[in-house]
Amino acid sequence: MPEENKLPLKARIIALPKPVHGGLIRETAQSCDIAESDILDLSASLNPMGSPFDHPSTGLSLDAIFTKATGQFGQYPDNRYLEFKHAAARFLGQGVDHINIIPGNGSCEIIRLVAECMLEEDDVVLIPQPTFAEYEQQCRMVGADIQYLDHDELFEVSDELLDRAKILFVCNPNNPTGRLIERDNMVTLASRCTAHQTLLFVDEAFIELADPDQSIVDLATLNDHVFVMRSLTKNFAIPGVRLGFGVAPKDMATSLNTARLPWNLGSIPEMIGTALLNMEEGCNSSYLVKSRALIKEEREYLIEKLSKVRKFRPLSSSVNYVLVDMSESSIDSVDLSKRLASQGILIRDCSSFQGLGNDFIRVAVRSRAETDRLTKAIGVAVVGDAKDTAMKKLNHMIEKRKGKPLGGNTGCPYYPCHFPDQDCTFCFCPFYPCKDEHTGGKWVERSSGGKVWSCEDCTLVHRPENVQAILDELIGNGSMDDRLTKAWNRVVKPLL
Repeated sequence: MPEENKLPLKARIIALPKPVHGGLIRETAQSCDIAESDILDLSASLNPMGSPFDHPSTGLSLDAIFTKATGQFGQYPDNRYLEFKHAAARFLGQGVDHINIIPGNGSCEIIRLVAECMLEEDDVVLIPQPTFAEYEQQCRMVGADIQYLDHDELFEVSDELLDRAKILFVCNPNNPTGRLIERDNMVTLASRCTAHQTLLFVDEAFIELADPDQSIVDLATLNDHVFVMRSLTKNFAIPGVRLGFGVAPKDMATSLNTARLPWNLGSIPEMIGTALLNMEEGCNSSYLVKSRALIKEEREYLIEKLSKVRKFRPLSSSVNYVLVDMSESSIDSVDLSKRLASQGILIRDCSSFQGLGNDFIRVAVRSRAETDRLTKAIGVAVVGDAKDTAMKKLNHMIEKRKGKPLGGNTGCPYYPCHFPDQDCTFCFCPFYPCKDEHTGGKWVERSSGGKVWSCEDCTLVHRPENVQAILDELIGNGSMDDRLTKAWNRVVKPLL
């Protein structure tokens, strides 16, 4: 690129990886021609109870908030956000005062604020992986030196590395794994970070939906090397209203409030956040207590259903989402996400998380009906992927082998899946699903819900004498669909 045409941006900004964010409902609706209202978004890890405004028992009313807010449309918000800060302090308890609160327009703004205010270029930042990508994204903005840790080895981090690090980020419960670190372990880690003058940044965005008793927010009011972040988005299922806050000692909070963008909360978000945080009993409000109970119950159901999907391994979780290991499945996370989106279901493809590759998905805990819809759609997607893969192999075989059978695949761990000396040319039946019970095939209950066509008792396309006859019909001109129809009518049908 000629010198005069270079973008007037820092090189590290141009090199930033494209972030992966939620909110894909509209994009999916447009690309897949599906009504937005028909899309089930399981990529967003929100409280399955829905917003407190959906529950009259909370006594909250959006209409009342909007009515009150209309009187302030002609005024700038009060940048001190005193009502919001007092509400946040009451919500948390544990000795937190309003002077410890830093309001934020969602978690990302708070992360960026801390990075901009505390990091110089080339400062070392430690990020256990896999975890929330925004820590790295916001720290790269200021030119920090990102060093990764294995999340399982977080508590074995060396003194030497802590000495060099300016910030250690810990997401608790962790996103995307759902693991919750107990308070005692976090207190020990905080003590080590303090001794090495490393800031321990603890993201507790999901802790109200797991176990708020494991929080270390009280440490953040007194310890200059502990910063805690909270989010309202997930707890109260309000992703369209960007709200969160940080908790820090008085002097740090004062400086961060001075440095943050002025009026970073509008009047309506401030009122909504204040109302939510002022609910009786704070973290142990009736709404949040019921939410945690619902999440536990529905999470167990989700894990049970996903465990029945062949070669899917859902991992244990403490919160409202589940990470699924599908490394042994024939379909990868990218393709599965696309196939589910075409059916109107969004999940989180975890390929953008450091170290997870295309082997993991994250699924939000929702109602049983929505979980059932998901697992049935996964079945459709897996079968569709298997059939497409088989067709590609079939086309390739016909082209390269000129219609010669492959014989028995004795190296396959499932051989013989039908009978000894079977021919494995058609590992996946090209006529699937024929839905003709004369073949021996039948409808069976799917382990993940619903019915599926099973070829387990059909041997027609594995008999050596039939394979060559089918291949002879598949060689030639015309579309594969037309050739398959011809092969069915001329070879298979007479055998039934």
